[in-house]
Formats: sequence, structure tokens, C-alpha cells
Amino acid sequence: MSAGVPPRAAAQRLPVRADLADVEPYGAPQLDVPVRLNTNETADLPPAGYLDEVARRITALQLNRYPDRPHRRLREALARRLRLRADQVWAANGSNEVLQQLLQAYGGPGRRAVYVRPGYSMYPELCRTSLTSAVEVDLDDDFQLTPDVAQAIAAEDPDLVLVPSPNNPVGTPVGHDAIRTVHDTTRALVVVDEAYVEFGGPDASVVDLVGQLPRLAVVRTFSKAFRLAGLRLGYLAAADWVVDDVQKVRLPYHLDAMKQVAGLVALEQEADFLGHRQQVADERDRVSAVLAGMDGVRVWPSAANFLLFRTDVDDLFTRLLDQGVLVRDFTSKPRLTGCLRVTIGTPAENDAFLAALHNALA
Repeated sequence: MSAGVPPRAAAQRLPVRADLADVEPYGAPQLDVPVRLNTNETADLPPAGYLDEVARRITALQLNRYPDRPHRRLREALARRLRLRADQVWAANGSNEVLQQLLQAYGGPGRRAVYVRPGYSMYPELCRTSLTSAVEVDLDDDFQLTPDVAQAIAAEDPDLVLVPSPNNPVGTPVGHDAIRTVHDTTRALVVVDEAYVEFGGPDASVVDLVGQLPRLAVVRTFSKAFRLAGLRLGYLAAADWVVDDVQKVRLPYHLDAMKQVAGLVALEQEADFLGHRQQVADERDRVSAVLAGMDGVRVWPSAANFLLFRTDVDDLFTRLLDQGVLVRDFTSKPRLTGCLRVTIGTPAENDAFLAALHNALA
């Protein structure tokens, strides 16, 4: 111990940053129950043979060496998929890290981000930890991004705008015209979070606007439709200057060699990975129709692999959990009073949810 430092003072705990003192770590409950439908994972395993091919390629890696820092091969493969150049694509450890890097690069002290409400509940957390001032702008009564909502966003003069499409937790997509309007009426980097876009059909994505709107950044993930939530791999499509800027805040060798291989193999097997989407859509529509036919239940249309629904039963989340069904509880969130979100699982899981809900409402 240094001379002159009292023992008691040396042992004291260093206080966390003041703005983090009362913050709970972000994350949905991970409970051991028979039916887990709360985190929008895909119920199906990756295609047969995927892990075998990943394992085969990993054995050839030189893990005593650092990985390819700019992950060139992965970016080239992503660029081919998106019909962009490799210098317009970037990848990181899940779409959340991509969002974090964008906020680190373009947010921070003296900068302002706007996100829509309802929206992804991680946005305020990312703004807080990046020291970015955050403003919420409400979607309309049907949770749509209308011209009036775009005008309200523009009035905040933001540096960044965060828009989930399809919206999480609602499931509604945001159209091309709405994104154009937000882009053209602000000076902001417009970040469209397309985590669930592969469930929304061929016209759901706005990635084709990247070449037309210079301040558009599209963020995606392998966690949802690609069935690789455990891989933690996400990516960005944007102008080359955006990709250059996020590299100023990335950690050295942030994307490990095994993850790069796993992403490459997934892209090579894309047709097998995404072949389950119609089954998910059919199940989503079936569950939605049953919910719509229940007394006292409102369900929102969804282009994702989940459904948001509302009832007037205060303890519905607990009633479902008591029957072994875990969903996501949004009842305490602004504008979402009485709302729960259920992930579309296997037909058997969905039937178990519907039966539990019927019992809970009876």
C-alpha cells in the first residue's frame, strides 16, 4: 500500500458513473420454462451440415494469429448479397454493436439522437452509455411513421434518427417514402434497424435506397431469420464514409476469426437458412387470427416473427408464466399498457401459448 493512504480509504468502492447508478443491466428474462417465446429467436435449428462445415473450416485457422481485422471476405460476401460494394458494408458482434459504433461515431456529448416510440428498448440504453442526448418521438395512434411524425422528428434537429423496421415490439414495417421523408427533412444519419426484415417479404427492406440517400444506414443481424442468435453477428450497409467512420471507434480485431468463418458459411448456405420463412409467416398469421378472434384481445399486424397484443388483464404475464409459457412483458412501457409480445415458435409451442392464453383469460 502506498505511504500516506489510509487503509480504509484505499478499500472503498469506486462509485459507478452517476447516470448509471440506478440502471439495471439490459436483457429479457432467461427462465427455464417449457415454452420460451420472449426473445424473438427462431425455433428451428440451423440447417443440417452447417456446423460440420464451420467446424471443418475452423480447424484450418491459425488461432495463434489475430483475425483479419477488416474482415474482407465476409464484407465482400455481404456486399454481393446486398448488391453493394465491400466498402459500403461493415460487420460487428451483433446488430447492437453496430448501433453502438454508430452512436459512438456520430453521437456523444453535444449530439442528439431521436428514436420512435414504441421502439426497440435498447435504443435509450445505447444513447445513455454513449453519452448521447436522446429524444423520443411518438408514432401515430396506429404506431405508424406518418408525415406528421416525420415533421416532429425534424423539429428536434437530430444528429441521428433510430427507426426499427419492422418495428420492435409492434411488428409494423416502415415504408420507403417515410424513410425518404425523414432523410430529406433532417440533416441526421437515418439508421433503419432491419433486424426482422427477412420475415417481411421482398419489398420490406430499404437497403436499395443506400445508393440514393447519402445519410441512410441500414443495420441487420444473423440472429433472427438466419437462426444464429448464438453467433452474435450483425452488419451495416451505408455510404463508404460511414463505414470509414465506424472503424475509428471499433476495438482492435473486434470480429474474431471463427465468427467470420461462421458468417461466410451461413451466407453460402443462405437458401437453406431462409427456407423456413414461409412456415414462420403462416404460423404468425394463424396465431394472429386466433388472437383477433378472442374477446378482449387486440393484436397488431406484423411483418416480423412476433406479435404484439393487448388485453385488460393486469397479471396476464404471470398467469401465462404459471402455465410454463414465457412471453415479453411490455405492460409498464409508455403507450403499451396491457401489451405483451409473443414470439412465433414451433406449431406445438404456439398451440401451447394459445391454450395458456385461453385459460388465463377464462
